[in-house]
This record gives sequence, structure tokens and C-alpha cells, in this order.
Amino acid sequence: MSGGVTRISISIPPDLLKELDNFIEKSGYDRSKVIQMAIRNFLTDYRWTHESGDIAGALILLYDHKSRGIEESLTDIQHEYGNIITSTMHVHLDENNCLEIIAVKGESGRIKELMESMMMEKGVKQLKLAVVAK
Repeated sequence: MSGGVTRISISIPPDLLKELDNFIEKSGYDRSKVIQMAIRNFLTDYRWTHESGDIAGALILLYDHKSRGIEESLTDIQHEYGNIITSTMHVHLDENNCLEIIAVKGESGRIKELMESMMMEKGVKQLKLAVVAK
């Protein structure tokens, strides 16, 4: 069906529905919009983890900048994957922690390799990928 909407019925536990309705009341969204967003996010994440092909997103990296050699290592890795990195932003969070947000676009397998390379570095505390549908 093109250009319209399809109505569906779903079953949901009462406590989850209550939590959803509390969010909706505070946010101003409606149930349909929230469920559409959740389905899109689920499908995007599923495709990224189970299928190959091009994706776009942002790597969010938290690391201890006092860890010996971490900044140089991360820079070297980023140079290695320059063909899929489109932009980076570096934020000093406090005396020890830095946040890097790395925009990526390219083949999902190559982005997974980049993530694995970064995660193996001593001093990396957390690494997440936020994927958006293309």
C-alpha cells in the first residue's frame, strides 16, 4: 500500500504500555509515531548486524586519554579507515576521559573492522555505533 497507512493490532504487557504512555505524555509524541520510530530503529540495527552492504552512522567512543599511546593509536587506526570515515569530533569530558564521535559511511563489514580495531586498544572504555537507514 503506497502513500497511506495500515492499521495493525499488537499485544503488549500492561507495564510496558504504561511506561510508553508516560513517555508519550511527557514528550508530545503519539503512540503510532513512537512505534514507527522503534520499528525503524530495530530494522536498521538488524540489517547492520545481519546483512552486508553500505550503512551510515556514528561511532561513539569513550577512552582514557591518559592511557599511554591511546591517542596516537586511535589516530593511526582512523587513517587506516579513512575511506569510510567522513568526519570526527573530539570532546574533552574531564581530566581523564575523551569522547570521539566518528561519522562513518561505507560497507558494514569494513565498519565492523574499524570498531574491532578501536575496541582492542588499551584505554578504550566504551564504543557504540548508531546506525541510520540510508
